[in-house]
Amino acid sequence: MVLESDQNGGGDAPRAAVSQPAGAHDDKHDVPESKGDSSNDDSRIALKPEIGLFSSCTIIVGCIVGSGIFLSPKNVLDNAGSVGMSMVVWVVSGIFSLIGALCFAELGTTIPKSGGEYAYIMASFGDLPAFVLLWVTLIIINPTGQTIVALTFAYYVVQPFYPTEDCPPPDIFVRLMAILCLALLTFVNSWSVPWATRVQDVFTVAKILALVIIIGTGLVYICQGKTENFQKPFEGSKNGESIALAFYGGLFAYAAWNYLNYLTEEIKDPIKNLPRGIMISMPMVTIIYVLANVAYFAVLSPEELAASNAVAVTFGKKVFGRMAWIMPVSVAMSTFGGVNGGFLSLSRLFFVGAREGQLPEWLAMIQVNRKTPMPSLVFTCIMSIVYVFVPTIDSLLNYFSFMTWLSIGAAVVGLIYLRITQPNLERPIKFNILLPITFVLACIFLVIMGTVAAPMDTLIGLAITLTGFPVYFLCVWYKKKPLFILNMNRKITHCVQKLLVVVGEEKEA
Repeated sequence: MVLESDQNGGGDAPRAAVSQPAGAHDDKHDVPESKGDSSNDDSRIALKPEIGLFSSCTIIVGCIVGSGIFLSPKNVLDNAGSVGMSMVVWVVSGIFSLIGALCFAELGTTIPKSGGEYAYIMASFGDLPAFVLLWVTLIIINPTGQTIVALTFAYYVVQPFYPTEDCPPPDIFVRLMAILCLALLTFVNSWSVPWATRVQDVFTVAKILALVIIIGTGLVYICQGKTENFQKPFEGSKNGESIALAFYGGLFAYAAWNYLNYLTEEIKDPIKNLPRGIMISMPMVTIIYVLANVAYFAVLSPEELAASNAVAVTFGKKVFGRMAWIMPVSVAMSTFGGVNGGFLSLSRLFFVGAREGQLPEWLAMIQVNRKTPMPSLVFTCIMSIVYVFVPTIDSLLNYFSFMTWLSIGAAVVGLIYLRITQPNLERPIKFNILLPITFVLACIFLVIMGTVAAPMDTLIGLAITLTGFPVYFLCVWYKKKPLFILNMNRKITHCVQKLLVVVGEEKEA
């Protein structure tokens, strides 16, 4: 339930349990003044700015480079129809993602708050639209996304022990391994933000090295004259709706470029390091993705690639022989880093939502000794584990594919809106207005194409999204809640505080 604490209630709660959420004030939607590096006073109970430029880059790269580039570039090829057109899709998708990331760099330095598009929509358009985004992210998008990546990790961890196709890994074994992955990374992120960023650094470097191996192998094939797949690159190219779906698949592979913005308040000198991290990471990912696809086509024919559900694994079997296990291990490392990046960034969305008074207060509390948002991390883990045993989890995520582009597009519309309504607002970074306009138009196109391609999925997702409106009015907007609900909420808050040793965030003096 989304409840507010009874600020007038009695009891023996610790002081922080009934304090106003940090950051709350009379007009909480005012755009805050841009700040540089925030206070790093260790005595204050608050999230600390501990993420440097290198970790900022590994968070972006590590969250983008998940299982997609290893498993299913065939989706782009199937819809593009030719090698040349699929390469065009990968390049243009990377450029489009870079434009979106630059828009978010401006948003993140103009509105220096954690929470990503949730914070930007709230600052631009107010409580209700921000809560609707928070609601669907809370109940479906975040936990299902984490669970799917964890299940992919689990499958490729155990797959080398079941090398024959007629003896796949036991389903229950895979699901239990996914739970272990979720629990382990929750512990790491709860224990220390530097620990979590080091895990992200290590596994991002590992997955990039795996892609470098793929790229290097492909270049060796090309140097040996094996270029037959590039002789007629645009033969068989498709157009119309198929190309649109190819771009949809390509952009999905670049998803998560906005995740660093969920951590703005924890970045060292975010005014400099947020845009630098974006400007370094996005071109790097685009180059890696394009070269990896060149390598795939150098080794595999279009027919072989289109027939494979795990392109990197097929690639490894063809070129590495007994060392083919490298590819499943690489996929496992990549997805493990992806789950860690999800915990590190997306858990902050619930933390910020609670801090704004739209989720239970205990989700905005911080572990006293570790200075981590432990309740929001544990909550994210529990929600993800709930979905581990849901057989239709892919469909659940498909229902909300339109919400991804709708919410990101709405955040960039907010950028344009603030340019018009608050032209004198301090903007450390300011791009040409054509960039956000182009991005918004493309987002509208993607939402329309997603609806056309899967109208029933979109309708189901929209119906679930609309449930956020009554939840908002009953649980956030309506203040006169029954006493038993307020008492229950207070007891839950006390229990969480005692169990996890957490208190509310302390404001800067």
